[in-house]
Amino acid sequence: MNPMPSDAPSYRYVIGIDLGTTNSAVAYVDLADEDRAIRFFEVPQLVAPGEIAPQPVLPSFLYLPGPYDLPAGSTALPWDVRRTYVVGTFAREQGALVPGRLVASAKSWLSHAGVDRTAPILPWGAARRVHGENGVKPVSPVEASARYLRHLREAWNHVVAGGQEGSLFEEQLIILTVPASFDEVARELTLAAARQAGLPRVILLEEPLAAFYAWLARHEDAGLEGLTGGQLILVCDVGGGTTDFSIIGVRAGEQGLRFDRLAVGDHLLLGGDNMDHTLARHAEALMTGRPGRLDARRWHQLVHVCRQAKEKLLGDPAAPPSVDVTLVGEAGKLIGGTLQATITREDADRLLLEGFFPEVEPDARPEADRRAGLAELGLPYEHDPAITRHLAAFWQRFAAYLRDETGREAVFPDYVLFNGGALTPAPLRDRLRRILGSWFEAEAGAGWQPAELENPYPHLAVAAGAAYYGKVRLGAGVRVGSGSPRAFYVEVTGHDGDGLPAVCLAPRGMEEDATIRLDAPGFVARTNQPVTFQLYSSSTRLGDRPGDVVMLEPGEVTVLPPIRTVLRYGKKGTVTEIPVRLSVHLTAVGTLELWCHAEDTEHRWRLLFDVRQEVDPAGTAAGVAETLDEALVERAVRHLRDAFEGDADPAPLRRRLEEALDLPREEWPLPLLRKLADVVLDLPRDRSPQHEARWLNLLGYLLRPGFGDPVDEWRMRAVWKLWLEGPAFPDRPQSRFEWWVFWRRVAGGLTASRQEQIYHEVRPFIQPKVRTSKEHRFIPRRMEARERMELWMALAGLERLGADLRANLGQWLLAAHFKKGVAPHKLEWWALSRLGARQPVHGPLDSVVPPDTVATWFKTIFNVRLERKDYVAHALVQLARVTGDRARDLPEPVVNRIARWLTQVPGGQVFRERLLNPTSIAGEEETAWVFGEALPAGLVLSETTD
Repeated sequence: MNPMPSDAPSYRYVIGIDLGTTNSAVAYVDLADEDRAIRFFEVPQLVAPGEIAPQPVLPSFLYLPGPYDLPAGSTALPWDVRRTYVVGTFAREQGALVPGRLVASAKSWLSHAGVDRTAPILPWGAARRVHGENGVKPVSPVEASARYLRHLREAWNHVVAGGQEGSLFEEQLIILTVPASFDEVARELTLAAARQAGLPRVILLEEPLAAFYAWLARHEDAGLEGLTGGQLILVCDVGGGTTDFSIIGVRAGEQGLRFDRLAVGDHLLLGGDNMDHTLARHAEALMTGRPGRLDARRWHQLVHVCRQAKEKLLGDPAAPPSVDVTLVGEAGKLIGGTLQATITREDADRLLLEGFFPEVEPDARPEADRRAGLAELGLPYEHDPAITRHLAAFWQRFAAYLRDETGREAVFPDYVLFNGGALTPAPLRDRLRRILGSWFEAEAGAGWQPAELENPYPHLAVAAGAAYYGKVRLGAGVRVGSGSPRAFYVEVTGHDGDGLPAVCLAPRGMEEDATIRLDAPGFVARTNQPVTFQLYSSSTRLGDRPGDVVMLEPGEVTVLPPIRTVLRYGKKGTVTEIPVRLSVHLTAVGTLELWCHAEDTEHRWRLLFDVRQEVDPAGTAAGVAETLDEALVERAVRHLRDAFEGDADPAPLRRRLEEALDLPREEWPLPLLRKLADVVLDLPRDRSPQHEARWLNLLGYLLRPGFGDPVDEWRMRAVWKLWLEGPAFPDRPQSRFEWWVFWRRVAGGLTASRQEQIYHEVRPFIQPKVRTSKEHRFIPRRMEARERMELWMALAGLERLGADLRANLGQWLLAAHFKKGVAPHKLEWWALSRLGARQPVHGPLDSVVPPDTVATWFKTIFNVRLERKDYVAHALVQLARVTGDRARDLPEPVVNRIARWLTQVPGGQVFRERLLNPTSIAGEEETAWVFGEALPAGLVLSETTD
């Protein structure tokens, strides 16, 4: 233990913040006090309309009131009388009554790469953008997190600082906790939320470490009795939204015991929220006959009351053996009466203990195909809810490493520290200790169980540990050696072997505020042209050193969003290859920086993660279908130049290319497609209408679907110039027809803002009852039928449009082409199915049209002539496919009616399976339907995790 140095920075307070999924808390140390004890800040907050009271925690809930659902002035705060939203206790309680206006689990959304986490997508599933001025104005996960932090800052400044110089919240040493498994993007977004809340300087600390620091804070004066060198401490942290495992080693040193964090588990989006949903599904089945029948609003109400039932049944030994849960009736609903169910203690034991903490063998592994009930909030929860299976896999993964580190033949957790609100009930902790004892009984002895390090205030421990760590940063207290919990790698090419070739950038355990510069291997980078750095992290690979060229297995790494940039160097526009080196810096606040340095000059570039990057909807396959002779490729390039720059007729170009490459067009691999596309982009298209039609058709085919290659983002920037220019021959229907075919093929590569620009420019020419006198540069007032249909198909592919705009397009398409008693055309079905699809193929999940809107579409759809064709079946499945997310799933009667109709279609059982099974995977036939044609060879549609 070290004394506080005399030259410590002049902070008045050290503040620890636990920004939790369910609750947030603040602990602090007043450095002016002689004892420098850890205290807790009771957060003033709204507990009822217009009523402020201090509470031990700030519930991490945000309520967005409508204009009439709360009395005027009821959201005012002492420091902001004009506050229009609510966070904390009253937000949680009011949100249970009006769940469509409640933002919850924002922290879990920060780690969800399937959406744009900086976009206004919460409350998830609220009918927010289609109900006019009374709708909810949504917020992003970053903004919601910022509002919780802003409330903590403002409340402190009002109560504690009170205008005193040097006491403002933002002027203190602030430690902000994050799950140990948060990747670099989630950490960066957490820092962004802090900055948005007025906290420009915070230091990140992992939550399991914070929980252990809280234990150290309570025991350091007692000399840490009972601990000896070589022992292992398992930290098991199960919060509201995440589960984290860490292992801390105890070492004996000359100056006493020291501690090192030895292992960190993977990111597990699994916790108390999932337990609440499991109980709610059970209660729903008791109330309605089976789960899945309640609408999203009543479902969220039921989850809230089941959370309270869980806390009573598992957390209070004196509670009665059962709890009644009630939903008040609603008029006009299919299931609208008052509903009631009784949940017994036996139900809770069976569903929660057996479901989340089953007794498993020590070599158990998570079951990849389990899913039931884990997609309720639109978040990518773990498929297997069994926390004990995840724990067993975690321990086995690091067992050999732990033997090497400790020198022990038999490794097992001598101590276990439980943390997180989900482990507050004693029965859950007792069960986990018993299971751990059974795993290591042979090594530790019959009846052995790990000793529990007591944690009397699990809802406050992380904040307390963060405050203690702040003291450690200032030189007092016991420090735990930690460093980075993950190793980092960058993908490289030119190395043979099985797996992903990569270079180790930074090893596990890299210390904070350290920099590693790779002297070898060297890299060559192209300047003034887009380059992509694909990074990976791994918490399981051991022994890799910076600069090592390794082969990574997909199962041992996490794919980080790519770093895509242009290295500006020398004369603008001149592409130059220069030798570069990479360096990595682990900042003092706990985030990773990657730098690229020119070897021969002083140039250096900071490489930033694309935090807006969604999960790639497609990935390149390992290898390509064919490795082509470069001479054949050059022959194809000559044919292209002859057709667009020479005298060759462009009409038979496809046949000539296939002959030159000795390969049918359908088998051209992705690298070849993009190489030819780069050539075509530089060729003229305006020599004649025939040239332009062939140029557009060919380029669209070569660039489809607009993503999949690392440089496609750059290509799509070049392509966007085409939209701004328009067709070279706008008066020729063939040019306009191929124009829309082109945009339909590449729509997936357009950014949201560019898709929206297309929508607004086209809108006056497709919206019913809208007439414009303005002449468009290439859209005629009267279009041929096939041109109009291709326009609709192009618009249907704009998946990054907001849900409200896509809903508009669907309504207009229905009005124009889906008439009572008429059989719509195959292409009309395709366009409607893409607009209303439950699962996007390249857009974020928040672009999905709300289910209530699509359900109203079916009032029209069921009145048209439904031909028993596979294309109709494809369309209906896309529109109504069950995902397990109530925010996207259509009402049960609609889905059932479609399922019955599918039995009449040839092969209908396959379509029913796709409709009703959330885990069904798209095959080649369905993929071709979704994209309108087959994907390029070498590009596969990844399985999407809802």
